[in-house]
Amino acid sequence: MRRFLLRRLLLAVPTLFGVTVVVFATVALVPGDPVGAFLGPGAPPSARRELTRRLGLDRPLPVRYASWLWHAVHGDLGTSISAQRPVLRLLLPAFGQTLLLAGSAFLLVLAGGVLLGGLGAIRPRGPVGRVSGALSTLFVSAPQYSVSLLLIAVFAVHWQLLPAGGTHDAFGDGGPADLPRHLVLPAVAAALVPLGLTARVFRAALGDLVEGELADSLRARGLSRTAVLRHCLHNASPALLTIGGLQLAYLLEGVVFVETLFSWPGVGQLLYNALSARDLPVIEGGVLVAAVGFVGVNIAVDTAHAFIDPRVRSRP
Repeated sequence: MRRFLLRRLLLAVPTLFGVTVVVFATVALVPGDPVGAFLGPGAPPSARRELTRRLGLDRPLPVRYASWLWHAVHGDLGTSISAQRPVLRLLLPAFGQTLLLAGSAFLLVLAGGVLLGGLGAIRPRGPVGRVSGALSTLFVSAPQYSVSLLLIAVFAVHWQLLPAGGTHDAFGDGGPADLPRHLVLPAVAAALVPLGLTARVFRAALGDLVEGELADSLRARGLSRTAVLRHCLHNASPALLTIGGLQLAYLLEGVVFVETLFSWPGVGQLLYNALSARDLPVIEGGVLVAAVGFVGVNIAVDTAHAFIDPRVRSRP
């Protein structure tokens, strides 16, 4: 098991290196003037030269990348141009908020995906199976942006049951129920698409087992329906683990629209504001943190899969 985990960690190094190269080059080559965006068009030439020198924009791109990578490896992601604060101090609380939102949405994905997929696999030709399949297709097809606006319009504006954005009320004591109330709508909006995908994959995996040779052999040995279903669920768990891990990684990186629309102070909104302000250090550091989170989730999923299925550990 240690050898398997070490191999996965070593494979993550070139992946992260490639991500940093692509992101740094892309951000550097995007049209626009970060110095002018921060100082304004009427800034004196001396101020422009000083900021250009401080940001290292007067050096060749490979030299800038090598310097940034060296500092990033040592935990220094630079200083935000607009906030004038270390990038890491901006990213850590924002990443905590993104983890909270993604984790809450992931719980909805697992619960809803197992429920819809399981019902569809057990009763594939009945009305319950048809309804679960229709809901899964609807969730997969629902645009995240439109769903977010619809939830805000219905539950926050029309019925006024839940807040439209933020993490706490602007007025009040911010009690224990304040954060969960603000979390409901963005978590639902972020969870719908991965919930539909999880339900479809889990339904296919469990359905093949319920109607396959494994279930027939278990019934022939006299096992009850519940026992047969329990064995099938155990054998379908690797598929659920794989698709669940992919959806969790997707949630960590795919909640930019949700965080922006619901004013959720996570990495997505931070990157959106940084792109608007051409804040290069925040953009580069934010993408790096998101990539590390994505790779970390995949390593955790691979490790859990290998723990459940020993055959995975022997694969190259």
